[in-house]
Amino acid sequence: MMHARLLTGEDFPAPVSKVVCVGRNYAEHAKELNNPVPTTPILFIKPNSSLTRLEDGVALPEGQNVHYEAELAVLVGRKLKNASEDEAKSAVAGLGLALDLTLREVQSQLKEKGLPWEIAKAFDGACPLSSFQPVDNPDLEDLEYRLSINQELRQHGVTAQMLTPIARLLAYTSNIFTLEPGDVVLTGTPAGVGQLHAGDQLELDASFGVKVSAKVR
Repeated sequence: MMHARLLTGEDFPAPVSKVVCVGRNYAEHAKELNNPVPTTPILFIKPNSSLTRLEDGVALPEGQNVHYEAELAVLVGRKLKNASEDEAKSAVAGLGLALDLTLREVQSQLKEKGLPWEIAKAFDGACPLSSFQPVDNPDLEDLEYRLSINQELRQHGVTAQMLTPIARLLAYTSNIFTLEPGDVVLTGTPAGVGQLHAGDQLELDASFGVKVSAKVR
């Protein structure tokens, strides 16, 4: 099973047992896809088999319309179950970046039928993940990250604009899914999502010191 990697070059001791994702955590992203803005977090899971190293590039499933969704990723450092926001914040071991790759046409078909999204969100390779910047009691309310494609800015995320802030999101999640050490939580994508194409050059960077380049193939 894949482990999260730290910017120090070391792997986190525990593997990623799951990636918990939140949908529509930025109001403008919900609106751009003509979705209602939720009043509580919309959660879904990607398995360890969906993980790849973002630095190794992004492989597109053949014949599919694949959309990028850049997200701030949180590495969980210790077990969280029914946690308070303070407990959740203190359990953050690292911050990174991820792409929540989405088969958009497949997702739309599933949504129309009222079916789960996993086929569109949890396929092999659906979660390219950067290395993590180790942190200790970070300020989670004032973080930024960007995605540029072929030198054009496509997404700019600011944690202050999240509908559910990170510490509250982790606490909420821990009341539904026990978060184990090594687990990763993706915190939602800002507006600006779109289709990836083979040959695209991706540049992702964040205010907390993570910067990565990746080519789509």
